[in-house]
Amino acid sequence: MNSSLWLAIIAIIFGILVIVFSDLLNWIVGIFLIVWGLWTVYEKFISKKDSE
Repeated sequence: MNSSLWLAIIAIIFGILVIVFSDLLNWIVGIFLIVWGLWTVYEKFISKKDSE
């Protein structure tokens, strides 16, 4: 699976959680941003390593 599909699935799950548990919004957004950032850094590292 590519990263955009994973991000879409995560966004749907987090969206449902925000609707059900609105108090978790800050945590969910924070975790989502951290995961997204780590995934992006990981992809850049892998693509750089493959090109060497």
